[in-house]
Parts: sequence; structure tokens; C-alpha cells
Amino acid sequence: MWLVLNESLSLGQLAVGALVALAAVNRMRALEVPRVRLHSLRTAVVLTGVVLADIVRSNIAVACIVLRPGAPRHAPGFVDIPLELRDRVGLAVLGCIITATPGTTWSGYDDVAGTLTLHVLDLEDAGAMRATIKGRYERRLQEIFE
Repeated sequence: MWLVLNESLSLGQLAVGALVALAAVNRMRALEVPRVRLHSLRTAVVLTGVVLADIVRSNIAVACIVLRPGAPRHAPGFVDIPLELRDRVGLAVLGCIITATPGTTWSGYDDVAGTLTLHVLDLEDAGAMRATIKGRYERRLQEIFE
């Protein structure tokens, strides 16, 4: 690709292209996904159903907030959630779940303390949100990945 972009087959361009390719391959190794072993396929199937139902429910809730401008104001906010889940793949899946669910956004993660910071569009009860994340998602992800 280097040679095509530079429109040259000179020896110098070949050498630079080879160095760029080797450096790129070396950097891409950091992105390599570790081997994952699912400990509970049944729990993974149940979690998939729970997530799909939560996505539909959240879509309806967000649509109600957006389409009813005269309705009582929603209260956005941040929630810190201490997580016991430490598996990198499990945390990535949790991030995908939270991002796919309308009204919630993964805002940060402190890997030393194991604390997730979550932004919620309509935060009624921070304790209930913590319990939801831990009970509906984290517990199941621990069963699947740890």
C-alpha cells in the first residue's frame, strides 16, 4: 500500500514501506483479543435476552422524554458503581451493553478502584441504577467470563 500511495518502486520506498509495515504489525499486536472461554453458555443466552428487552424498554423511555417536551423535566446525572468484574473481555461487553442501551453512557472506569462512572439521562435513584447494573449485568458477566 505504501508503494501505491507513493507511486514509486524505488529501493528507498521499498525499504521505508517495509519499515512502516513492520512497525504497524508490531503496534497491532496490542489490539489482539485474548482467547475467551465462556464458562456458562446458558447465562450468556439469558443475558442476551435481558439486554435486548432492556434496549427496547430504554428506547421507549427515551422516546417518551424526547417526544413530550411539556412533561416533567428529567434529571440527568452521574453514578459511580463499584464493580467486582475484572475480566477485560467482560468489562468490554459491559461497556457495549451500556452503550447500546439508550439513556446510559459509560463515562469512565477506574481500573485501580474498579469503579465505573455511568451517565444516565433520567436518573431517578442512583441506588436503583447501581443495583440494576450489578444485578442484571455484572453478576451474569462474572458467571460467563470469570
